[in-house]
Amino acid sequence: MAQTEPVMVPSKKQESGKLAKSMIRLKELGGEYEDEFVGAMFGNLAQCRFEAGSLVVATMRFQTHESNGSYFQDVVVTDVRKIN
Repeated sequence: MAQTEPVMVPSKKQESGKLAKSMIRLKELGGEYEDEFVGAMFGNLAQCRFEAGSLVVATMRFQTHESNGSYFQDVVVTDVRKIN
């Protein structure tokens, strides 16, 4: 697991007009060649820090959107909890 430092990005949903965003890389349990996902975390969750190699459970939302005839998929991490 790896995580970027949070940055403030524009948001129409926030009263301040800005929202914290951080990217996190998560790897499934199992072994060296398990699937990995990179997802965006927003708001208070983006401010949480997780150490590389921590065992966590995460809830993710997958969404797609179209732009100029091309389709893109976003992965949004909606919850992350460290497992002791």
